[in-house]
Amino acid sequence: MKGSGTNIPQQARGAIRAVAFPAAVILILLAAVIGGVLQFSTSATDTIALARQNQRVRVAIEESVRRVRIDQEASTYWDDALVRTRHVPLDLEWIDNNLGVWFHTYYHIDEVYLLDARDRPIYAMQDGRRVPLASFGHVAGPALSLADELRATLATKRLTSDQGGERTVGASAMAIVDGRPAFVSLKPFLSETGNIRQPRGSEYVHVAVRYLDRSFLSNLSEAYSIDGPRFSAAPVTEASFPLRDAAGRTLGYISWTPFEPGKQVAERMIPVLSVALLIVGTMIILLLMRIHGSRRELEASRAEAEHLAFHDALTALPNRALFEDRLKLALSRREARVAVLLLDLDRFKNVNDTLGHPAGDMLIRQFGQRLTSLTRPCDTIARLGGDEFAILVEGAALADVEPLAGRILEVVKRAFDLAGAQAHVGASIGIATAGAGTDPLELVRKADIALYSAKEGGRNAYVLFNPEMDERVRLRGTIEEDLRRAVKTGSGLALHYQPQVNRDGAIVGVEALLRWNHPERGPIPPAEFVPIAEETGLMIPLGEWVLREACAASRLWPNLFVAVNLSPVQFRAPDFVGKLMRIVRQTRAEPARIQLEVTERVLLDDDELVGPILADLRNAGFKIVLDDFGTGYSSLAYLRRFHVDKIKIDGSFVQHLSDGPDSGIIVSAILALGWAMGLTVAAEGIETADHCTFLEAAGCKEMQGHYFSPAVPAEQVTPLLRDSRFSAAA
Repeated sequence: MKGSGTNIPQQARGAIRAVAFPAAVILILLAAVIGGVLQFSTSATDTIALARQNQRVRVAIEESVRRVRIDQEASTYWDDALVRTRHVPLDLEWIDNNLGVWFHTYYHIDEVYLLDARDRPIYAMQDGRRVPLASFGHVAGPALSLADELRATLATKRLTSDQGGERTVGASAMAIVDGRPAFVSLKPFLSETGNIRQPRGSEYVHVAVRYLDRSFLSNLSEAYSIDGPRFSAAPVTEASFPLRDAAGRTLGYISWTPFEPGKQVAERMIPVLSVALLIVGTMIILLLMRIHGSRRELEASRAEAEHLAFHDALTALPNRALFEDRLKLALSRREARVAVLLLDLDRFKNVNDTLGHPAGDMLIRQFGQRLTSLTRPCDTIARLGGDEFAILVEGAALADVEPLAGRILEVVKRAFDLAGAQAHVGASIGIATAGAGTDPLELVRKADIALYSAKEGGRNAYVLFNPEMDERVRLRGTIEEDLRRAVKTGSGLALHYQPQVNRDGAIVGVEALLRWNHPERGPIPPAEFVPIAEETGLMIPLGEWVLREACAASRLWPNLFVAVNLSPVQFRAPDFVGKLMRIVRQTRAEPARIQLEVTERVLLDDDELVGPILADLRNAGFKIVLDDFGTGYSSLAYLRRFHVDKIKIDGSFVQHLSDGPDSGIIVSAILALGWAMGLTVAAEGIETADHCTFLEAAGCKEMQGHYFSPAVPAEQVTPLLRDSRFSAAA
């Protein structure tokens, strides 16, 4: 008994030695590796962070410099500016509003000077105020040096082929002005149209001075996350960026407090790692003593991981990987007859938005259960992601698959009970069948095309794939590519203009309507190519082209307004208002004569975004028109929430005026609503004299339609204004 009693402690001590020694060695090695990795990673992280901060400062300076030159050019490459700067005496108020104080207010330029042909100052502005011409003296050194350089360039050329956005030559450089770093830029006043001739050497010059301190440093800190930026004559820290003049001489440095994430992490991680190493050491001992038990747990975990790798976590159904594997296997069998059904829930997003994502998850699980109850054990039901499901039916004839799709549509119509709330959704189903040897990806692609056709046809239906669908998809792709080229080159695109007349029959405005004449297919209706443009992102450059053309055309008819339709995609584009204002400035159009037509789709998308944009547009002088009024369920709510200037009665009501009293009642009600709210009411789609007579009697002030004139090219609008039908009325 004693012998046995002394043997147990010896075995225990042996086990401890066998575990403690390797554990200690592992712990020491681990500490050394972690220390080395921490040192290396923190140093490398700080180096990378400093390099990125230097790059941010460089980008900020380059962007500021580029912006100043481009902003200058927008006002100097302009016939009006060329004439006004040479007028004696100067119209100082015009100069302030376009070349001087305006530059400080809108572009944040600190100082502006105008030089005559002999480089003498004729105008001076500092910090948003007009100052004496003698104030030019403190910047005369670098400015006159740059003026000599600019005039040497102007002796040979005035325009540039620079691809960065500048069209006229200029001269610019960094300089120290009154001890402050500044960017000085000179641009000549040139004729944009070429109609005003001026001898070489007689050009007047616009001088812009942008200091790289104060607001620039503040913007550098806020926009580029640079801590404590400041200007110094010598580098204060290793976080310093040199400012150099045109000759490459260092003028000073922008220094900042470097952000050192590696050092900060290291300071916080050392005590944490010390505790972690102690815990790891303890865990190593425990793990070494439980190797046998861990092995069994690992085997169980492996089996679970294999299950999760091929099954959806939410529904426990097969996932995409397992579905594709089973589809490939099914098609490899001899005499295989396979059907693939792709399903997509309709209005699922509404459930998530109104009841929350937990309710959406419950709906997905219940839908998976309903599908399982409708299929055979040998069929594969898979969740591909989101609200997308797929069903693989083997040994399937078309006579079996269609009834299954019908049963799915019926069962999905039943309300889903989601934690006390009920939800009603639908389903769209695309079906494709194939035999042995078919490419699995091709079969799924065909089912997906059929699913798209089901959605396009109104949803809550199933569609069988047929070759014509494939041809439509290819045609759609061809149209997309051709449209992309047309948008890039402008070839084949044109705007036609349909007149809008008042009650006296006089033309008061025109609506710009986009036309595309395909080089091979001929004219393609907007209803075919506009949706493609919206889905592919082409609507943004296409819409800008339309706005530019319409604004330029508006100058041809000073007594008419020009209406332009806005797409929801275009309306939501970044900096839409800014781009529109630049187009107006470049084309010198009058915002008050531009009417922007939006549909309820625009207003429905995002109230928080739409309201401020509409307010900015109206403040800029544009008129806002609510198009297709009366077709949406919430038009009255939009009129109450958003400020518009005009509503257009949808043409469907006008065209059915003769079908019965309903359309006439609706039109009269809309007109009464417009009068009550102080809005202009227009009607479109007028095709007959009866339509015109009814609307005139009902008090409609503006009318549009083929009864008066179809949409015509721009060159036919002016002759139309002289037409006796319209000129006599006017």
